[in-house]
Amino acid sequence: MKKLILIFLITIFITSSNAKNIDEAYFAGGCFWCVEEFFEKTKGVKEVISGYSGGNTTNPTYKEVTYGNTGHFEAAKIIYDADIISYKKLLSLYWQNIDPFDSAGQFCDKGLSYRSVAFYKNQNEKKEIENSIKNIEKKFKNKKVVTFVKKFNKFYPAEDYHQDYYQENFMNYLLYKKACGRKERLKEIWENE
Repeated sequence: MKKLILIFLITIFITSSNAKNIDEAYFAGGCFWCVEEFFEKTKGVKEVISGYSGGNTTNPTYKEVTYGNTGHFEAAKIIYDADIISYKKLLSLYWQNIDPFDSAGQFCDKGLSYRSVAFYKNQNEKKEIENSIKNIEKKFKNKKVVTFVKKFNKFYPAEDYHQDYYQENFMNYLLYKKACGRKERLKEIWENE
């Protein structure tokens, strides 16, 4: 609970600071630990919070999202400085961190909650997502991108133990990531694009 309060306070501080161009992006790309790790290492990204979005249940738990019928996806809230990195660049990085052709989930994680989703907050973001999908399908000779494009509604932070999991449980995280084959699959898809 302390970590959620800290995240809340950081978010308030960031949005109320002198930085006038702080924005948020929301992506689901399978395991939110991996999405969080990737984007937290990206220049211009201030904070990444693992959580749930896209469903119809208020304050869902990991167990409910993974094994229930909440309609939520494991997602990441990316707080970024738009003066340093654009939404379009974040979106480009997002695609390179997922398998947009996997309709069953992402890498070794399968099921609805692990499907990829690009959430949009406004029509400009929706247009960016749709254009990027067209470009990917063209590059891959019209192979169908199955990533959902959904209007953003609400984001629920995941439980404390999921936040910064890749740092707090480094060895377990590395073992999971290696066993899941994420790095190899991403290389297979994107290295020859």
